[in-house]
Amino acid sequence: MDKVRKIIELAESVKAEDIVVLDLRKICTFCEYFIICTGTSSTHIKAIADQVNSKLRDFGFKAHSQEGYQASRWIVLDYASVLVHIFDQETRDFYALENLWSKGKKVDLKKSELKQKEVKKKEVKKKEVKKMEPKKK
Repeated sequence: MDKVRKIIELAESVKAEDIVVLDLRKICTFCEYFIICTGTSSTHIKAIADQVNSKLRDFGFKAHSQEGYQASRWIVLDYASVLVHIFDQETRDFYALENLWSKGKKVDLKKSELKQKEVKKKEVKKKEVKKMEPKKK
């Protein structure tokens, strides 16, 4: 899930649009999540892919493969458990992956377990800090 969260942050940082996360763990054997987003131009689509690729590498995640970079209408980044699909709007509408994989659970990014885990981690850290503080007499 950390990888998914990081990819979303990186895509958002370069203004990827209409980001959707599909949880495919119960219906798919080749990956756990699809992250689908849209770029406004071929340059923007490449910028999203470049940002995700370069920054994830800094965190130790290297794409196993990358497809579609030259045409830049649909770039797929394969991180084994996570596939990132970066589309232009026309291609996204045509292939409609959200419909094709509709048995997958759409992760609500506003109330998602991604954000819930983030909150829990912060709460745990606060508790750890309190334990480490000297006791007042």
